[in-house]
Amino acid sequence: MRRPLDLRHVISPSVRDLIELANTHDFDRVTEQVRNLRGCTRPVNLHGWTVTTDPATKDVVRSYRSEDEPSGRLLTTCGNRRASRCPTCSRVYAADTYHLIKAGLSGGKNVAETVRGHPRAFVTLTAPSFGPVHRNTDRAGKPCRCGIHHPDDDPALSTPLDPATYDYTGAVLWNAHAGQLWARFTTYLRRALAEHLGITQKALNAALRVSFAKVAEYQKRGLVHFHAVIRFDGPDGHTTPPPPWATFDALSAAVGLAVERARLIVASDAIGERVIAWGGRFKVDSITALGDGELTDARVAEYTDAKVAGYVAKYATKNAEGAGTVDRTLMCHPCAGRGYVRGPSQLPNRCADCHGTGQAEPIKSLPIHQHARQMIRTAWALGHLPEFAHLKLWKWAHMLGFRGHFSSKSRAYSTTLGALRDVRRAWRLAQAEAARARAGLPASDEHTTLVTTSSWTYLSSGYRPGEELLAAQVRHDIAHTQRLKQEGLVPA
Repeated sequence: MRRPLDLRHVISPSVRDLIELANTHDFDRVTEQVRNLRGCTRPVNLHGWTVTTDPATKDVVRSYRSEDEPSGRLLTTCGNRRASRCPTCSRVYAADTYHLIKAGLSGGKNVAETVRGHPRAFVTLTAPSFGPVHRNTDRAGKPCRCGIHHPDDDPALSTPLDPATYDYTGAVLWNAHAGQLWARFTTYLRRALAEHLGITQKALNAALRVSFAKVAEYQKRGLVHFHAVIRFDGPDGHTTPPPPWATFDALSAAVGLAVERARLIVASDAIGERVIAWGGRFKVDSITALGDGELTDARVAEYTDAKVAGYVAKYATKNAEGAGTVDRTLMCHPCAGRGYVRGPSQLPNRCADCHGTGQAEPIKSLPIHQHARQMIRTAWALGHLPEFAHLKLWKWAHMLGFRGHFSSKSRAYSTTLGALRDVRRAWRLAQAEAARARAGLPASDEHTTLVTTSSWTYLSSGYRPGEELLAAQVRHDIAHTQRLKQEGLVPA
């Protein structure tokens, strides 16, 4: 019987835990699990089992139990798209988004390559003004209205000149309804296009299909704006060309009309009636044929397939941190932000976790600037008004009220994220079959239908202290390899 290790002399908890892992019955499996995560920052810990059987013979083809792992649990990637939470998984999400957008622009991934000849536009839609803010310069090149030339890293940039008169309520409500406004815009876009071309909507729908993909980006002033790729297709989608009269100029004119007409009315006894509409500054740029490079400035003259896809993919992994807020929810989970929980008698009792505030942490203690803090406070206050309860703004207060999807697309634009993940899963299965062949095991019969049953329970998220050291080494190795590839020292 192995004597327990005496590690009292090891000061570091991480090193102490790593030594304990190294003395388990299969340390190679511990390191293999961590390596397979490819540096995921906060993996999901699962406990359970899975069994695959052949229904014809009732034979068990393969089985797995997390209890057989040295640590007693299975680690799997978190899959978080946000770069601020998990850089590793966000890079995978960004790569998938890039291929999804690029396929809709130049073909591939079951999309016809002829789409590169269809009229395509890169459209930017912004929010209206809710009050003057500090800027580097105005449109005429003059200094900010406060009389100061602000450097690019000045935290005062994009914050209100006069916070007392800034319409924080309007800003939060605009963010909260931005997703609905986008949906209204897509409806009005088709109507405006039919009007511009002088045909009925029925005739338009019979001859033309409008496909799109969009991503949301936060401005420094805390308001979202949308970047969208809009493409004209024939009636059968990307496999057919659009009619000759469906041109970029017609698309540009229709966008202008739709921006002007798309609006929502929000009414409340507490704040009166508000009109949710787009700002007057929008852009419609033609996407040229194939190109390469990175789009870092939305004001550049040339938009190519690769540049636009890279730009959209980059912002698909961003959150609201660019607006100076936090990347985590402020809602107290035990009471779901209500500030109370119901006991056995169904009577409300003050939540002991948040002391009745509904907040996981006090807003006043957040390490953010005052403008973002005030938008969070406004979202929290509006969310508890009865007429806005359905918006659940306390849940999205850290997002400054925005509760829509960061990236979305129409059904016929291109492939899906699920299809891209299926391809990756198939590649991994092929690698597993190759490993079976190298080990001398019989290959799986692809014509045999297998039945898999499983049961999994979520345990927690994150690494053990010793596993975190192993994960840090994996991240270092990956970064080092990428650097060598960029320098041309190893094959790409």
